[in-house]
Amino acid sequence: MDHTIGVLALQGDVREHLAVLRRLGEDAIAVRRPRELAAVDGLIIPGGESTTMIKLARIFELFEPLKARVRAGLPTFGTCAGMILLADRIEDGAAGQETLGGLDITVRRNAFGRQVDSFEGDLTVQGLDGPVHAIFIRAPWVEAVGEGVEVLARVPAGPAAGRIVAVRQGSLMATSFHPEVGGDARVHELFVDLVRRARAELRTDEETKRD
Repeated sequence: MDHTIGVLALQGDVREHLAVLRRLGEDAIAVRRPRELAAVDGLIIPGGESTTMIKLARIFELFEPLKARVRAGLPTFGTCAGMILLADRIEDGAAGQETLGGLDITVRRNAFGRQVDSFEGDLTVQGLDGPVHAIFIRAPWVEAVGEGVEVLARVPAGPAAGRIVAVRQGSLMATSFHPEVGGDARVHELFVDLVRRARAELRTDEETKRD
């Protein structure tokens, strides 16, 4: 194993993401401090409450280091609230709500409704064979994407049919749903592949510089 994947451990489904990564055989650590962030080659930002996570990131002096590493190309996967934190633009956000940014998307916060409106269903996700059973909890959706953003999944049916719920742009990836819930690790595997590719590219660049 030549890489380490962190899970931002300020709030939310931290243990669940760590468990999935470790089940895949990954070296996974919780990230609460800048020194832990500096040690990872990829990062998952879990679901939770997006405004609270930003406040805690500032308290733990993580906000600016996080923003800098995401902008510098750290492979990062945001789920639910994590998608909001990675979005460049928010609709229906709290007054003055900040994000880390990096994904050229507009996200609508709590788009699917309140906690009582949480639901689940099967999605087709680009790059995966067979449907993914997705769980949405006070989830956002993507209102609009920039030219460089790849849409990975949309809601197939119902009142929200066609809404974008998974995206990828370069080394960044985000889902509206919670792939850490349940036994299907394939969405995490997509992210692990991003981390591996980024590490391979870094090694190639280092070898080129030595030559």
